[in-house]
Amino acid sequence: MMLYYDIANNVTAFTTTREGGCSIGNYASMNVNPYCGDAPEHIAENRRRLCHELNILPHHLVMPHQTHQTKVATITPQFFEYTQEQQTAYLEGIDALMTDMKGIAIGVSTADCVPILIYDTRHHVAAAIHAGWRGTVQRIAEKAFEEMGKYYGTTGCDCKAIIGPSISKESFEVGDEVYETFRAQGFENEQLYSTLNGKWHIDLWECNRQQLMNKKIDAHNIHVAGICTYQSSDRFFSARKLGIQSGRLFSGIILR
Repeated sequence: MMLYYDIANNVTAFTTTREGGCSIGNYASMNVNPYCGDAPEHIAENRRRLCHELNILPHHLVMPHQTHQTKVATITPQFFEYTQEQQTAYLEGIDALMTDMKGIAIGVSTADCVPILIYDTRHHVAAAIHAGWRGTVQRIAEKAFEEMGKYYGTTGCDCKAIIGPSISKESFEVGDEVYETFRAQGFENEQLYSTLNGKWHIDLWECNRQQLMNKKIDAHNIHVAGICTYQSSDRFFSARKLGIQSGRLFSGIILR
């Protein structure tokens, strides 16, 4: 049901798999995302099971509605004073979350896009980032880290990061326009690209790893899961393999 990461003794970092839920079809079986067309009753039961596994209260699972932009939201005690409608509005159009609250699972949903989890060991602060190719080319990892610095005083030398299951360079085939967009935005390292059968392939893992290193996070403190969702769609959701109307993984982090 879960892929756990060894990031720190007082932190739980994880990615759900397709296993352990009750959803059916292309949502089978552990989908907790309410924005991809799954049955509400299945989502509710899957969320209950996930919260039980994580030993958190059901309303402490915080998931934004991502729109492939670079907006970052902070989860504070005030958020939990909002009505359900106000919380939903607050999380609309958000692609990264950060918090210093304990016992709260902040996370992002992906199905080929890159989930990034950051832990600030000095300030006991966490962030969860959704980096699809659009977010990656807009440098959302760097922008979210900068927000951590402004809000909490986070610096790269104190951080550990995880790049979770997502589409690999071998499977991420793109057109000339996407390739040109990356080059125009300063992604010039030739190791980021390759060609196969006349098509460009882009290494989103490395694009995001380099962004984290640009913010002085030591390479040894960045763990790349190395799991391709497209190639492992039997265990991890892949929108390219299963279609947009399919489930999503949830990658989250909890401060204890």
